[in-house]
Amino acid sequence: MSSVLKKQLLVLLGLLCLILCGVQVESKKYMRCELTRVMVENYRFQKTLMSNWICLVEHESNLDTNMVTRNNNNSKNYGLFQINSKDYCTEGRKGGLCNIKCEDLSNDDISDDIDCAKTIQQREGFKYWKGWSRYCRNTQNLPNLDVTCKLSQLSPFRSPNSY
Repeated sequence: MSSVLKKQLLVLLGLLCLILCGVQVESKKYMRCELTRVMVENYRFQKTLMSNWICLVEHESNLDTNMVTRNNNNSKNYGLFQINSKDYCTEGRKGGLCNIKCEDLSNDDISDDIDCAKTIQQREGFKYWKGWSRYCRNTQNLPNLDVTCKLSQLSPFRSPNSY
């Protein structure tokens, strides 16, 4: 193999590596108690509703921030809370009722997911999510986070707008 060909091959491999690294999306798969702690301590969720939120996320995305699912109507659900592209976000650009790009909901930064999920919950309640309606509506099915995650010991930041 000639030295020129070797150099071209190395340049091509380097470019390929840069392209692949630039497209990579960071995602996170949470554990139940880890997400509970993050939502209470960092995002000011009310402890009284945490079992509903965790049950919802477990049944919608299996606690995976990178989850994207296609629906029968050709819309998609994105991220931890499986937010739908039809109403609350727009694919490829900011838009929808949450004024967010759908693709931004499927990475490890959950702050935008949480802002949108709180908007949805305020507008439509938990019934917006099929996973909650199917599996979490009955309070007997909700996880006991006080036992499994020591929810009562968590200290949220105080805020008048807790969810």
